[in-house]
Amino acid sequence: MRPTDIQTIGDELAIKWDDGVESFIRLETLRRACPCAGCKGEMDVMGNVHKGPEIKLSPRSFSVLRIDNIGGYGLQPRWADGHNSGIFPFAMLRKLGEEQQNNSK
Repeated sequence: MRPTDIQTIGDELAIKWDDGVESFIRLETLRRACPCAGCKGEMDVMGNVHKGPEIKLSPRSFSVLRIDNIGGYGLQPRWADGHNSGIFPFAMLRKLGEEQQNNSK
């Protein structure tokens, strides 16, 4: 499962997958799902999650400047507020798209 086309359209990330499925993920949803350690925290060897203070999000937090491919497995958005450490594996993006589609029914 790999994207064949990725575009930001309005306030959504549109992804066309190699199996023909299309995903549309709101940029706010994508940012709030950021999997980086700063946003979600880090787990130690004992299974405890350590997280810094809550990150304040602004309208710039939901605006994408560009999206970089990371290897053959994911995407890394560059947000207008300077955040750029979240790497979204393709499987996570596909799941976010499916969840958004199911929630809009």
